[in-house]
Amino acid sequence: MYQPHTHRRARTAAAVAVGAMLLCALPMTASAAGGLEMSTAYPGITAQAGDDLSFTMDFDNAMGSGQSVALSVTSLPEGWEGVFTGNGGQISRVFVRDGENTGLATFELSIPDDAADGTYTVGLLATGESGATDTLTLELQLTAGETGTSSFEAQYPEQEGSASTSFSFDATLVNNSASQQTYTFSTNAPTGWTVTYQPTGESTQVASLAVDARSSQGVTVNVTPPATAEAGSYDISCSAVSANDTLSTDLSVVITGTYDLVLSTPSGLLSADAQAGKDTDITLTLTNNGNTDLQNINLTATTPDGWAVEFSESTVELLEAGATKEVTATISAGEDALSGDYVVSISASNSETNDGAEFRISVETSTLWGAVGVILLLCVAGGLYWVFHKYGRR
Repeated sequence: MYQPHTHRRARTAAAVAVGAMLLCALPMTASAAGGLEMSTAYPGITAQAGDDLSFTMDFDNAMGSGQSVALSVTSLPEGWEGVFTGNGGQISRVFVRDGENTGLATFELSIPDDAADGTYTVGLLATGESGATDTLTLELQLTAGETGTSSFEAQYPEQEGSASTSFSFDATLVNNSASQQTYTFSTNAPTGWTVTYQPTGESTQVASLAVDARSSQGVTVNVTPPATAEAGSYDISCSAVSANDTLSTDLSVVITGTYDLVLSTPSGLLSADAQAGKDTDITLTLTNNGNTDLQNINLTATTPDGWAVEFSESTVELLEAGATKEVTATISAGEDALSGDYVVSISASNSETNDGAEFRISVETSTLWGAVGVILLLCVAGGLYWVFHKYGRR
């Protein structure tokens, strides 16, 4: 018997079943088709006018196979510049393998120096060969530069010393830009002066330094004047130059003078003969070869045990630049000194400089007893001659 309601219900149930199957099939189809995603770790940052920014771009390909993806900029504030780069040059496409692709490209963004404070957006687009697309919006909050500007400054830019002094200046190199900067050092110094740079706490001399964004690096600036530098004030200009900045710091060195004292003798001979228990005079010369007067030069000596040295002037109150002064040193050899060579060290010094010399003193035995011995021998020989002459014929 025909039952229309029963057949209607059967057709309705079949339609519902087919619909359910179609609904179940949709997610599977979408999953098989996959998708393309473009991202960066920090899509929203704070920056300043004049900054050069770099965004590392990551890609996720869920389409089941690799594909070539076109990269483009869809929106950019007026006056701003932005390009995609890779392998050291500008690019327009990347090949995205199946799955995650980290750091596949870089988006370089340059903000003009006159950009006003405020919030700005940059639109980026990735388009795959299959037609899959993805967009990425970068948000830039420009501030008035609360972090300050980049700088290169020495803590104590003025120092003083003699021409023989090596000066060290502690400086700080500050990079307040939004990207890492490599700074190359250059120097404008007087002729003959040497200037080198070292990272603080290190012994290696460097010609350049890389400084991370919004960070600083300590730098030791070593300045060595020539030995002939005359007294006076000298200026040294030091610069750290990067692609974006030229940072400078000015140093000042005051040379108080050149100190050079020489102790010798008029002939240059540093030896003498002496006798045990006797005094021997040696003429010393003190020469000021520097360009500054020397004051209060003290003379001292180091001798063997039992010896002594006295000076006609133990302190020379003033020795003018270029002048020479003679001083007598009286050396008293020990009374029981044996024959041989002895060393007497003599030094001259003041608060600025010093010099010294070692004298070889040869001690000879006294000739008195030798003469007495000869006389005794002559007497004995004479006596024997007289005895033989008188009694020899008998």
